[in-house]
Amino acid sequence: MGLHDRLSRTAEGVHALSDAPQEVRTDPYAELKAAVHHACINKLGQELFKEDASDLNDRVYKAVTEELALAGTPLTREERRELVRQLTDDILGYGPLERFLSDDSVTEVMVNGPEHIYVERAGKIERTNARFVDDAHLMRIIEKIVSQIGRRIDEASPMVDARLPDGSRVNAIIPPLALTGPTLTVRKFARDPYTINDLISFGTVSARGAQFLGACVKGKLNILISGGTGTGKTTTLNAISAFIPGDERIVTIEDAAELQLQQEHVITLESRPPNIEGSGEVKIRELVRNALRMRPDRIIVGEVRGAETVDMLQAMNTGHEGSLTTIHANSPRDALSRLETLVLTAGVELPHRAIREQIASAFDVLVQIVRLVDGSRRVSHIAEVVGMESDVVTLQDLFVASSPTEADAARAKRLLTPLQATGLRPHFLEKLAANNVVLPPAFFSRDGEDVRAAFAVNSFGGGQE
Repeated sequence: MGLHDRLSRTAEGVHALSDAPQEVRTDPYAELKAAVHHACINKLGQELFKEDASDLNDRVYKAVTEELALAGTPLTREERRELVRQLTDDILGYGPLERFLSDDSVTEVMVNGPEHIYVERAGKIERTNARFVDDAHLMRIIEKIVSQIGRRIDEASPMVDARLPDGSRVNAIIPPLALTGPTLTVRKFARDPYTINDLISFGTVSARGAQFLGACVKGKLNILISGGTGTGKTTTLNAISAFIPGDERIVTIEDAAELQLQQEHVITLESRPPNIEGSGEVKIRELVRNALRMRPDRIIVGEVRGAETVDMLQAMNTGHEGSLTTIHANSPRDALSRLETLVLTAGVELPHRAIREQIASAFDVLVQIVRLVDGSRRVSHIAEVVGMESDVVTLQDLFVASSPTEADAARAKRLLTPLQATGLRPHFLEKLAANNVVLPPAFFSRDGEDVRAAFAVNSFGGGQE
C-alpha cells in the first residue's frame, strides 16, 4: 500500500459506509508528474527526436529518476517505481494507453474522456482503472499520435483518422464535437497478421470454405467482403490476399493504410485530408483512377463508402480481374443494395437497371461476416453473384452457416452452425479453370463436412486435380 493510500485510508472508510455515490478520485500526484514531465522534456530537448537514439529509454529513465529525487516528495518504493513507469510511458510512448497497446489480448482501446478507458478482450468490452490526468494530458497523447503521420487535430479540424507505427487504426474526435471531452479509439492490429489457418482455428471459417476462398482469389474472381463494424472484414481481406501469386503487381488503396500484404510487389496508396487552408485533399476516388494507370494486376480497395464505388466497378468491368474490396452491410442482399446507393452518391444519372447490371457483372463472390453476441466473428455466407433476372441481381448461396435447431444449440452451445456447402455448384467454374484453378466435382457436395482430413491446410487455394 502506498504512502498516500495509507494516509487517506480512514477517509475512504467513511465514504464506503455512506450510501451516496463516490466521486472518482483525482490523481494525488498529478502536479508532481506534470512538473517532472516538463523538467525532463526541457532537460532532454532535441534528443527525444533523434532517429539514432538506441539508449533513449535509459536516458529518459535516468532523467525521470533524478527529477523525482530533486522534487523531494516522500514516496514508497512501489509508488516511485510506478511513477517512473508512468512518466517514461508519457515521454516515450502513449501514456496510460501504453500497457494496453503492448497487451496482445487487447484488440481495441476506447477512451471516453480522461477518466474512462475501456478495452476489448475476446470480443467483450471491459472498463479499466487507468485514466489520464485531465483533458490536456489526453490531448497531448492524441496530438503525438496524429502528428506522426502528418495529420492535425484542433478546433478547426476536430476529427481525424490516423494510425500507429504498427498499423493500428486510430480515430480521434475532440470538443466542440465531443461533449464529454477528447475521445480516442484504437483498433489494434496483431503483430503477426492473422492467416487463413488462424481464422480456421478461431472458427471464423470452415476448412472447406477457406480453401474455396483461396481458389477464388487464385482464380482471379472479384470478391466483395461485407459485414458490420468490427466484424473482421479487413482481417479476412488480409488473410485471403495471401493467396494472390507473388508475381502479380498489387495496388492497395485505403483511407488509413491497414492492410499488411505479404507479397513483395505491393504499392500502398493512402488518401489525404485537406490541409489547414482547406486544400490538398486527395480522395479514394482519385487514387482508384490513378491506380488504373499504374499497370495493376490486382486492385484492393480497403473499403468502398462513397463515389469511388463507380470507379471500382468500372475497373472490375474493364479487365482488372481478381480485385478485392469490403463494404459495410448486414447481409449479402443489403451489400448489393448499398453498392447501388453508393453509385448514386457519385451523381451518376443512370437507370437503376444499368447500375445493377454493372454490379452483377463486376462481382463474382460475396462473403458475409457477422459478429455474434459472444464476441466471436463468423463467416455466415459465401454467395455467388449469378447475374440479372428481370431487374434484380440474383445471388446463389454456396456456403452457409445457419442458425442451429434448439436441440443443437442446447447441446453444442452454438449460435451458428459450422459453415457448410449448400450442394449448389457455382457458374464461374470455367473462369476458375481458365486461370488454372480446378475444383473437384465433389467439392460442393453436402457430404463429408469434416474436410480437414480430405483437404490439407497447406493446399488452400490450389484445388488442382
